[in-house]
This record gives sequence, structure tokens and C-alpha cells, in this order.
Amino acid sequence: MSPVGKISAALAAVMLATSGAAEAGDGAFGWLSGDWYLTVGATGLVAPNFEGGKKYMLSAQPIISLGKAGPQARFTSRNDNISLALVDDGSVRAGLTGKFLFTRDDSNADELKGLDPVRWGGEVGGFFEFYPTDWLRARAELRHGIRAHNGFVADIAADAFYDVTPTVRISGGPRVSFASANYFDAYYGVNAQEAVASGLSQYNPGGGLKSVGLGGAVTWKVTDPMTASLFGEYSRLKGPAADSSLVKERGDRNQFMVGVSTTYRFDFKM
Repeated sequence: MSPVGKISAALAAVMLATSGAAEAGDGAFGWLSGDWYLTVGATGLVAPNFEGGKKYMLSAQPIISLGKAGPQARFTSRNDNISLALVDDGSVRAGLTGKFLFTRDDSNADELKGLDPVRWGGEVGGFFEFYPTDWLRARAELRHGIRAHNGFVADIAADAFYDVTPTVRISGGPRVSFASANYFDAYYGVNAQEAVASGLSQYNPGGGLKSVGLGGAVTWKVTDPMTASLFGEYSRLKGPAADSSLVKERGDRNQFMVGVSTTYRFDFKM
């Protein structure tokens, strides 16, 4: 079984277990009652003009997270996609996740001229995270593309965190990402027609390891519900992404990102 397939099976088992837990006892409506939170915010960052590109641009991304309030404060990262926790007991959290994907075409970068555009869309799936210690969080996401691509993407990250002061936290750790052939074909493949139009070598990718990297952040608790952070990320493309003619001939395997973000948390009852 491929790495993505193994992660898919593991997360599917987790989601079945969490669904059963959510429906047990008082039922679905009983699960909905209680304390909830909604976190919203935005990120401004400098990053490659496309995944695998070598030129950098300024852009912005939304931050959204929804879930039931747990008994302990949780660690969150800018790498976490839109989340709805179905289970959250402070040490284990699992549920649904999603990600918006924007159009990628030659208006984003001249290097993409001659390649078929990637339509806007999204990815939906599940996530699972846990705390092996009180200073370390591990999280995995598995998402399937909608409209933009028809593949799977699996992201795994671990973050150690330390409170320098009651309002300032530093954090960081490794990241690894896998993807299926359909994802790589949408973003890194070059068919015969595209090769003629773009001048790139023809490339038909399979699935596998997508990237490995490191990330870190300094987070400031401005007020009880409001936070701000400064972050940096480095990833190195691997496997089918690194072997793509788009990356080899016009891009860069090394991908850097720096930025700032701010979030605000709303607490409410159901």
C-alpha cells in the first residue's frame, strides 16, 4: 500500500471512531450542546509565486477554526487548515478539515505559460492530532481535492512549543507531505500538448512523497481572545514534485515562506 493509502486507512479508522463517540450517549443533538469556539483571522506572507516556483510574491490567506471547547488550552499552527473538531478532550482532537485552493494559471507566473490552468476549488477530509507530552503536538490531515484536482494530499507535522512568558510562545518542528498521482498531475504534470505550448519537457508523475521541511513561529497573546504571530517555513520538494520539468527547468526545489498572522477567538454556547 502507498504512503497516502496507509494514511488514508488510518485516518478513516479514526474518523469512524470519532463519529461513533460523537453519536454515543446523548446522540448528535447532545453532542452539539456545550461550549464552542470560532477562531477567525488572516495571514500575510511572502512565498513562491506558485508551488515549486523560484520567484516570490506577497499574498494573503484566511484562518478559520471551529470546534467544541476542551478542558485545556490547545496549540494551533498556521499550517492547520479550516477545522471542525468532532472530538476534543484536551489531549486528543479529531474531526473534519478543509482548504481553499485558488486558480493557478499564467497570470500567476510567466513560467506557467503554455500549461493548462488549475481551476479554483478546495480540499476536504479529516484530521487527527494528539499531545504525546504537554509541550509537543502531532497532527495529520488527509484531504481530497474538489474541482481543482482529483487527488489526495496528506500532511503530517509535529510542533514543540514553549511559553517564554505568559503571553509569548515559541514553537517549531518538522513537516512532511505526501500526494497521489492525480494531485501531482494537476500541479506538476506536463502532457504532450503542454510540452509543445510551453517548451517544457513532457512529464507524467506518479504518487509519493511531496516535500519535507521545518517551520517555526513566535506567537504573542495580545488579549485573551486575540493573538498575533511571526512565522517562517522551509520545505524541500521531493519525489514527483522535485522530478517535474516545471521545477527542474523553471523552478526551485527549495521553498521558503515568511509572514505574519493575527486571529480572534469567539466563544459561544449551543
